Amino acid sequence: MEATSVTGNDEVRARLQGMWATVAGAWAEHADFVDARGAAVTERLLDLAAPRPGDRVLELACGAGGVGLAAAERVAPGGEVVLSDAVPAMASTASARAEARGLTNVTSRVLDLEQIDEPDGSYDVVLCREGLMFAVDHARAASEIRRVLRPGGRVAVAVWGPRERNPWLGTVLDAVSAQIGAPVPPPGIPGPFALGDSAQLAGLLEGADLADVAVGELAVPARAGSFDEWWARTSALAGPLAKILESLPEDAVEGIRAHARAAVRAYEGPNGLELPGVTLLASGRVPA
Repeated sequence: MEATSVTGNDEVRARLQGMWATVAGAWAEHADFVDARGAAVTERLLDLAAPRPGDRVLELACGAGGVGLAAAERVAPGGEVVLSDAVPAMASTASARAEARGLTNVTSRVLDLEQIDEPDGSYDVVLCREGLMFAVDHARAASEIRRVLRPGGRVAVAVWGPRERNPWLGTVLDAVSAQIGAPVPPPGIPGPFALGDSAQLAGLLEGADLADVAVGELAVPARAGSFDEWWARTSALAGPLAKILESLPEDAVEGIRAHARAAVRAYEGPNGLELPGVTLLASGRVPA
Protein backbone atom coordinates (compact mmCIF):
# COMPACT_ATOMS: atom_id res chain seq x y z
CA MET A 1 0.00 0.00 0.00
CA GLU A 2 2.80 2.39 0.90
CA ALA A 3 4.64 1.68 -2.37
CA THR A 4 1.46 2.47 -4.32
CA SER A 5 1.13 5.77 -2.46
CA VAL A 6 4.73 6.71 -3.19
CA THR A 7 4.28 5.89 -6.86
CA GLY A 8 1.11 7.98 -6.96
CA ASN A 9 2.88 10.94 -5.36
CA ASP A 10 5.70 10.67 -7.89
CA GLU A 11 3.17 10.80 -10.71
CA VAL A 12 1.53 13.90 -9.23
CA ARG A 13 4.93 15.58 -8.82
CA ALA A 14 5.83 14.83 -12.43
CA ARG A 15 2.48 16.19 -13.59
CA LEU A 16 2.85 19.39 -11.60
CA GLN A 17 6.41 19.95 -12.75
CA GLY A 18 5.29 19.47 -16.33
CA MET A 19 2.57 22.07 -15.86
CA TRP A 20 5.03 24.61 -14.44
CA ALA A 21 7.48 23.87 -17.25
CA THR A 22 4.85 25.02 -19.76
CA VAL A 23 4.81 28.52 -18.23
CA ALA A 24 8.56 28.89 -17.67
CA GLY A 25 8.78 31.17 -20.70
CA ALA A 26 6.07 33.44 -19.29
CA TRP A 27 7.90 33.61 -15.96
CA ALA A 28 11.05 34.71 -17.78
CA GLU A 29 9.07 37.31 -19.72
CA HIS A 30 7.30 38.69 -16.64
CA ALA A 31 10.17 38.25 -14.16
CA ASP A 32 10.41 41.94 -13.28
CA PHE A 33 6.65 42.11 -12.72
CA VAL A 34 6.78 39.03 -10.46
CA ASP A 35 9.55 40.65 -8.40
CA ALA A 36 7.68 43.95 -8.13
CA ARG A 37 4.45 42.14 -7.18
CA GLY A 38 6.29 40.21 -4.47
CA ALA A 39 8.66 42.95 -3.28
CA ALA A 40 7.02 43.44 0.12
CA VAL A 41 6.91 39.67 0.69
CA THR A 42 10.58 39.34 -0.26
CA GLU A 43 11.59 42.05 2.20
CA ARG A 44 9.62 40.42 4.99
CA LEU A 45 11.15 37.01 4.24
CA LEU A 46 14.65 38.46 4.35
CA ASP A 47 13.92 40.26 7.60
CA LEU A 48 12.60 37.03 9.15
CA ALA A 49 15.49 34.82 8.02
CA ALA A 50 18.11 37.56 8.51
CA PRO A 51 20.79 36.37 6.07
CA ARG A 52 24.11 38.01 6.91
CA PRO A 53 27.59 38.29 5.38
CA GLY A 54 29.19 34.88 4.96
CA ASP A 55 25.92 32.91 5.09
CA ARG A 56 25.03 30.20 2.60
CA VAL A 57 21.45 30.64 1.38
CA LEU A 58 19.16 28.29 -0.55
CA GLU A 59 16.08 29.52 -2.37
CA LEU A 60 13.63 26.71 -3.15
CA ALA A 61 11.00 26.80 -5.93
CA CYS A 62 12.75 29.98 -7.02
CA GLY A 63 10.88 30.64 -10.27
CA ALA A 64 12.67 33.68 -11.67
CA GLY A 65 14.82 33.87 -8.52
CA GLY A 66 13.74 37.21 -7.11
CA VAL A 67 14.13 36.33 -3.43
CA GLY A 68 17.57 34.78 -3.80
CA LEU A 69 18.80 37.67 -5.94
CA ALA A 70 17.74 40.09 -3.20
CA ALA A 71 19.48 37.93 -0.59
CA ALA A 72 22.76 37.97 -2.53
CA GLU A 73 23.53 41.51 -1.44
CA ARG A 74 22.93 40.70 2.22
CA VAL A 75 25.35 37.75 2.34
CA ALA A 76 28.24 39.58 0.67
CA PRO A 77 31.10 39.48 1.26
CA GLY A 78 31.88 35.81 1.64
CA GLY A 79 28.36 34.42 1.37
CA GLU A 80 26.69 32.37 -1.33
CA VAL A 81 23.16 32.01 -2.70
CA VAL A 82 21.91 28.93 -4.52
CA LEU A 83 18.79 29.48 -6.63
CA SER A 84 16.89 26.23 -7.17
CA ASP A 85 13.76 24.98 -8.83
CA ALA A 86 12.44 21.56 -9.83
CA VAL A 87 11.85 22.92 -13.36
CA PRO A 88 15.18 23.28 -15.22
CA ALA A 89 13.95 26.19 -17.35
CA MET A 90 13.02 28.16 -14.20
CA ALA A 91 16.46 27.58 -12.69
CA SER A 92 18.04 28.68 -15.98
CA THR A 93 16.04 31.90 -15.99
CA ALA A 94 17.09 32.66 -12.42
CA SER A 95 20.72 31.96 -13.29
CA ALA A 96 20.60 34.23 -16.33
CA ARG A 97 19.15 37.05 -14.25
CA ALA A 98 21.92 36.67 -11.67
CA GLU A 99 24.53 36.76 -14.41
CA ALA A 100 22.95 39.85 -15.98
CA ARG A 101 23.25 41.60 -12.62
CA GLY A 102 26.89 40.62 -12.23
CA LEU A 103 26.24 38.64 -9.06
CA THR A 104 29.28 36.41 -8.70
CA ASN A 105 28.10 34.84 -5.43
CA VAL A 106 24.98 33.25 -6.98
CA THR A 107 24.66 29.81 -8.59
CA SER A 108 21.67 27.74 -9.63
CA ARG A 109 20.62 24.10 -9.30
CA VAL A 110 17.70 21.90 -10.27
CA LEU A 111 16.33 20.71 -6.90
CA ASP A 112 13.01 19.27 -5.77
CA LEU A 113 11.94 20.78 -2.46
CA GLU A 114 10.59 17.39 -1.36
CA GLN A 115 13.94 15.69 -1.98
CA ILE A 116 16.68 18.30 -1.74
CA ASP A 117 19.82 16.81 -3.23
CA GLU A 118 22.16 18.56 -0.82
CA PRO A 119 24.09 17.31 2.25
CA ASP A 120 22.72 17.58 5.76
CA GLY A 121 23.42 20.90 7.46
CA SER A 122 24.76 22.63 4.36
CA TYR A 123 22.88 25.96 4.57
CA ASP A 124 22.47 28.80 7.05
CA VAL A 125 19.22 30.05 5.51
CA VAL A 126 16.43 28.53 3.41
CA LEU A 127 13.91 30.78 1.66
CA CYS A 128 10.79 29.89 -0.32
CA ARG A 129 8.28 32.38 -1.69
CA GLU A 130 4.96 30.91 -2.79
CA GLY A 131 6.23 27.41 -3.58
CA LEU A 132 5.84 25.20 -0.51
CA MET A 133 2.05 24.88 -0.95
CA PHE A 134 2.59 23.06 -4.25
CA ALA A 135 4.54 20.23 -2.60
CA VAL A 136 2.70 16.93 -2.84
CA ASP A 137 3.88 15.97 0.66
CA HIS A 138 4.14 19.14 2.74
CA ALA A 139 5.57 17.36 5.79
CA ARG A 140 8.29 15.76 3.70
CA ALA A 141 9.23 19.14 2.24
CA ALA A 142 9.40 20.74 5.69
CA SER A 143 11.55 17.86 6.94
CA GLU A 144 13.92 18.30 4.00
CA ILE A 145 14.24 22.02 4.73
CA ARG A 146 15.08 21.21 8.34
CA ARG A 147 17.64 18.59 7.25
CA VAL A 148 19.71 20.89 5.03
CA LEU A 149 19.89 23.64 7.66
CA ARG A 150 22.85 23.91 10.01
CA PRO A 151 22.43 24.28 13.79
CA GLY A 152 21.18 27.82 14.27
CA GLY A 153 19.96 27.94 10.66
CA ARG A 154 16.83 29.91 9.77
CA VAL A 155 13.94 29.34 7.39
CA ALA A 156 11.32 31.75 6.09
CA VAL A 157 8.53 30.78 3.72
CA ALA A 158 5.58 32.57 2.17
CA VAL A 159 2.37 30.89 1.02
CA TRP A 160 -0.96 32.26 -0.11
CA GLY A 161 -3.55 32.75 2.61
CA PRO A 162 -7.16 31.49 2.45
CA ARG A 163 -8.81 31.30 -0.95
CA GLU A 164 -11.66 33.63 0.04
CA ARG A 165 -9.13 36.35 0.94
CA ASN A 166 -7.32 36.06 -2.39
CA PRO A 167 -9.92 36.85 -5.06
CA TRP A 168 -7.14 37.95 -7.43
CA LEU A 169 -6.64 34.22 -8.12
CA GLY A 170 -9.57 32.49 -6.44
CA THR A 171 -11.95 34.27 -8.81
CA VAL A 172 -10.23 32.74 -11.84
CA LEU A 173 -10.25 29.25 -10.33
CA ASP A 174 -13.95 29.64 -9.50
CA ALA A 175 -14.68 30.70 -13.08
CA VAL A 176 -12.85 27.68 -14.50
CA SER A 177 -14.62 25.35 -12.06
CA ALA A 178 -18.00 26.74 -13.10
CA GLN A 179 -17.19 26.23 -16.78
CA ILE A 180 -15.83 22.69 -16.60
CA GLY A 181 -18.11 21.49 -13.80
CA ALA A 182 -15.26 20.23 -11.62
CA PRO A 183 -13.14 21.66 -8.79
CA VAL A 184 -9.88 23.43 -9.65
CA PRO A 185 -7.41 22.18 -8.67
CA PRO A 186 -8.82 18.65 -8.82
CA PRO A 187 -8.77 16.42 -5.73
CA GLY A 188 -5.29 15.11 -4.95
CA ILE A 189 -3.48 17.99 -6.65
CA PRO A 190 -1.98 20.59 -4.28
CA GLY A 191 -3.15 24.06 -5.18
CA PRO A 192 -2.16 27.64 -4.36
CA PHE A 193 -4.25 27.71 -1.16
CA ALA A 194 -3.24 24.30 0.18
CA LEU A 195 -1.45 25.89 3.17
CA GLY A 196 -3.80 28.82 3.67
CA ASP A 197 -4.49 28.03 7.34
CA SER A 198 -2.08 29.71 9.78
CA ALA A 199 -2.34 26.98 12.40
CA GLN A 200 -1.71 24.29 9.80
CA LEU A 201 1.34 26.14 8.51
CA ALA A 202 2.76 26.60 12.01
CA GLY A 203 2.16 22.94 12.81
CA LEU A 204 3.99 21.93 9.65
CA LEU A 205 7.20 23.70 10.69
CA GLU A 206 6.89 22.63 14.31
CA GLY A 207 6.40 19.05 13.16
CA ALA A 208 9.75 19.29 11.38
CA ASP A 209 11.42 20.06 14.74
CA LEU A 210 11.97 23.74 14.04
CA ALA A 211 12.00 26.10 17.01
CA ASP A 212 10.60 29.60 17.51
CA VAL A 213 8.01 29.06 14.78
CA ALA A 214 5.95 32.16 14.02
CA VAL A 215 3.30 32.84 11.40
CA GLY A 216 2.07 36.26 10.34
CA GLU A 217 0.26 37.70 7.37
CA LEU A 218 0.77 40.48 4.88
CA ALA A 219 -1.74 42.19 2.61
CA VAL A 220 -0.62 41.94 -1.01
CA PRO A 221 -3.30 43.44 -3.27
CA ALA A 222 -3.03 42.72 -6.99
CA ARG A 223 -3.26 45.81 -9.14
CA ALA A 224 -3.74 46.03 -12.90
CA GLY A 225 -4.63 48.81 -15.29
CA SER A 226 -7.46 46.78 -16.79
CA PHE A 227 -9.25 43.45 -16.66
CA ASP A 228 -7.39 42.29 -19.76
CA GLU A 229 -4.02 43.06 -18.18
CA TRP A 230 -4.89 41.16 -14.99
CA TRP A 231 -6.32 38.22 -16.91
CA ALA A 232 -3.35 37.92 -19.27
CA ARG A 233 -0.76 37.89 -16.49
CA THR A 234 -2.67 35.65 -14.12
CA SER A 235 -3.49 33.04 -16.74
CA ALA A 236 0.04 33.11 -18.18
CA LEU A 237 1.91 32.67 -14.88
CA ALA A 238 -0.23 30.04 -13.13
CA GLY A 239 1.09 26.71 -14.38
CA PRO A 240 -1.83 24.35 -13.66
CA LEU A 241 -4.35 27.02 -14.70
CA ALA A 242 -2.53 27.77 -17.95
CA LYS A 243 -2.54 24.07 -18.79
CA ILE A 244 -6.31 23.82 -18.27
CA LEU A 245 -7.05 26.91 -20.37
CA GLU A 246 -4.80 25.61 -23.13
CA SER A 247 -6.85 22.41 -23.33
CA LEU A 248 -10.25 24.14 -23.65
CA PRO A 249 -11.97 25.32 -26.83
CA GLU A 250 -12.05 29.06 -27.45
CA ASP A 251 -15.74 29.43 -26.61
CA ALA A 252 -15.17 27.79 -23.22
CA VAL A 253 -12.25 30.12 -22.47
CA GLU A 254 -14.41 33.10 -23.42
CA GLY A 255 -17.08 31.83 -21.03
CA ILE A 256 -14.49 31.69 -18.24
CA ARG A 257 -13.32 35.22 -19.05
CA ALA A 258 -16.89 36.52 -18.93
CA HIS A 259 -17.50 34.82 -15.57
CA ALA A 260 -14.27 36.26 -14.16
CA ARG A 261 -14.97 39.73 -15.56
CA ALA A 262 -18.33 39.84 -13.81
CA ALA A 263 -16.80 38.58 -10.54
CA VAL A 264 -14.09 41.27 -10.37
CA ARG A 265 -16.27 44.20 -11.39
CA ALA A 266 -16.66 45.12 -7.72
CA TYR A 267 -12.90 45.75 -7.54
CA GLU A 268 -12.78 48.20 -10.46
CA GLY A 269 -11.81 51.80 -9.81
CA PRO A 270 -10.64 54.87 -11.72
CA ASN A 271 -7.12 53.41 -11.99
CA GLY A 272 -8.15 49.92 -13.02
CA LEU A 273 -8.41 46.82 -10.83
CA GLU A 274 -7.29 46.36 -7.23
CA LEU A 275 -8.01 42.87 -5.97
CA PRO A 276 -7.34 41.84 -2.36
CA GLY A 277 -4.60 39.35 -1.60
CA VAL A 278 -3.11 37.93 1.59
CA THR A 279 0.16 36.07 2.05
CA LEU A 280 1.10 34.05 5.14
CA LEU A 281 4.72 34.27 6.24
CA ALA A 282 6.21 31.59 8.47
CA SER A 283 9.63 31.39 10.04
CA GLY A 284 11.59 29.10 12.32
CA ARG A 285 15.09 28.05 13.25
CA VAL A 286 17.15 24.96 13.99
CA PRO A 287 18.20 24.86 17.63
CA ALA A 288 21.91 25.71 17.98
